[in-house]
Amino acid sequence: MYNKGMSAMILMPLGPTETGKALAERVRALRLLKGWTRETMAKRSGISAASLKRFENAGKASFELVLKAAHALARLEEFGKLFQPPAAQSLAELERRAAKPARKRGRI
Repeated sequence: MYNKGMSAMILMPLGPTETGKALAERVRALRLLKGWTRETMAKRSGISAASLKRFENAGKASFELVLKAAHALARLEEFGKLFQPPAAQSLAELERRAAKPARKRGRI
């Protein structure tokens, strides 16, 4: 994706606000593909219709709301791919990860 304000030749990562809006557009498109009204989606997901409208229009929502919407749209499994650790670059790194448990707190 690219920032709409920039040339199509310059790819720019989206910030949190733009990402929220892009997700909201996808949720709306999937809802409409199923032929669901906002009321139907609200009932199926356990989200209030007003919260769903705010999400679809402004891209603002709690993470729980986004998960409930994804569940109602049968897309919840896609969240399992988020925040995965990077692939090991060597066998030694893989062995280090296996030998040492992950820290529960950061150092800074």
